[in-house]
Amino acid sequence: MKRFILRSAFLAVSLAASAAQAAGGGAKLEHAPIDLGDKDSLQRGAHLFVNYCMSCHAISYMRYQRIADDLGFSEKDMRKNLMFAGDKIHEPMTVAMPEDQSAQWFGRTPPDLSTVSRSRGNDWLYTYLKSFYLDDARPWGVNNTVFKDVGMPHVLWELQGWQKPVVRKVNLAYGTSKEVTELELIEGTGSMTPAEYDQAIGDLVNFMAYVGEPAKRTRLIMGWFVLGFLAILLFFAYRLKKEYWKDVH
Repeated sequence: MKRFILRSAFLAVSLAASAAQAAGGGAKLEHAPIDLGDKDSLQRGAHLFVNYCMSCHAISYMRYQRIADDLGFSEKDMRKNLMFAGDKIHEPMTVAMPEDQSAQWFGRTPPDLSTVSRSRGNDWLYTYLKSFYLDDARPWGVNNTVFKDVGMPHVLWELQGWQKPVVRKVNLAYGTSKEVTELELIEGTGSMTPAEYDQAIGDLVNFMAYVGEPAKRTRLIMGWFVLGFLAILLFFAYRLKKEYWKDVH
């Protein structure tokens, strides 16, 4: 029995490690600072998404009205700062770019990002958005340490700046290969400091985590109330049991 438990535990750890490596492409993932209760962060993330991501990527499972209600935007603010692709506040958050043209420009239609935080993981998104580097061999001039041969341009380069790779040669059984060991920021190419960019990407990923499950925070809070109610119910049930069995004995 003990051997079976140990084998099962080892298999579970191996599967988890394999899944993490597959999600991150072998790169070490950084921890994303997720706080769904931080409305200021979520609002900043919404602005970043609409201004830098939504020209290509939709989040069609969300509606403008839901964003306004949950994050504390007025309808006037929504229309002025966040509604560039829709006319009605009850519409889903789609993009105006035709699918056939986007597929022609990018090789495929940019995916809807409504649930990307759940499919890829918050840490993956956070690290991915920080890991673009210059690569003249790629059509858009950039590559990514988390998503090798990425087909997306670095749309946030004006904020972060450009990064150049530090490459080393790795000896393999069939020859040598090049491996990117780290990324160096080219000074003066971005409008933000590294710390400011980290915070901006944290806000953006925080917003994407909210979009992936808008009711998560409410669900977690409700869960504590339910657990509290069950604890109180357990106390009274136990007292009732003691009172009942007192007469039986």
